[in-house]
Amino acid sequence: MSGGNKDLVREMITIFINQVEEFTHDMENHLDKKEYEQLGKLAHKAKSSISIMGLDKLAKELKNLENLAKESKEPEKYPVILSFFKDETQIAIKELNDVLKNLDNYF
Repeated sequence: MSGGNKDLVREMITIFINQVEEFTHDMENHLDKKEYEQLGKLAHKAKSSISIMGLDKLAKELKNLENLAKESKEPEKYPVILSFFKDETQIAIKELNDVLKNLDNYF
């Protein structure tokens, strides 16, 4: 996907990490305020970034959150999905930071 461009890989990883932090903050905020429609829209947006990084199981859960939250259905599931999001993205961020530190080894 990067065509061997280390700078592009570095930029994509940095953008992803920043987006995850923003998504986490905003999703928690929407959940706390019971702004479920906004939570669903943000889950949709986050799903795209997550999919690009190959986190397919998490993308599926975000799709589930998107569908449920847009209709305010089963709100008891939202914190569970958000917790899964935070756990999975923290693992991914740790791995991506390792990639950044050793980027020359990948090219």
